[in-house]
Amino acid sequence: MATKPKLYYFNGRGRMETIRWLLATAGVEFEEAEYLETRKQYEKLLQDGSLLFQQVPMVEIDGMKMVQTRAILNYIAGKHNLYGKDLKERALIDMYVEGTMDLNEMIMLYPFSSPEEKEKNFALMIQRATNRYFPVYEKVLKAHGQDFLVGNQLSRADVQVLESILMIEEYEPTALSEFPLLQMHGHQIQKILCLFPNLPLTHCVLG
Repeated sequence: MATKPKLYYFNGRGRMETIRWLLATAGVEFEEAEYLETRKQYEKLLQDGSLLFQQVPMVEIDGMKMVQTRAILNYIAGKHNLYGKDLKERALIDMYVEGTMDLNEMIMLYPFSSPEEKEKNFALMIQRATNRYFPVYEKVLKAHGQDFLVGNQLSRADVQVLESILMIEEYEPTALSEFPLLQMHGHQIQKILCLFPNLPLTHCVLG
């Protein structure tokens, strides 16, 4: 029996959340091996040589102690057929995913804004989502004419775009009001992902 991947991160979503989503979408059961809540826990991982660049997230998987979020996600997607059928599809997936990760960085950093910067950072986050990122995915869906962003099957691009959408909607529920295709795509991908066990999805679309 294969060993479940073990996840090492703080007790929160952060950069580990996308990894959780992708593992669950791939049908891979995983363990939250340890929530890093003290400096001592972090230093132990450093002393063990587990953190190649002295950073988390870290995932023990297939005999490796993997760090660097993008490297982990690339490995999971490639192993579980979520990374396109050829180099061209992989390049498209990479482009769309990098956009979502740029947006996710803004979303993750927003709660740590100073009181003075909170309002400005909120406005910038929503502005970037609705003027820079969401229009791209709306245009892609219109031009592609398929249920998925790339090719004709589920890929990590669909999963990561949905994650970004849901995070933005936590702050601004009407963020997709001008993007009907993206809104429909999000609902369709949610229906698919709700079939997978262990997915960190707080609600599912039915019907």
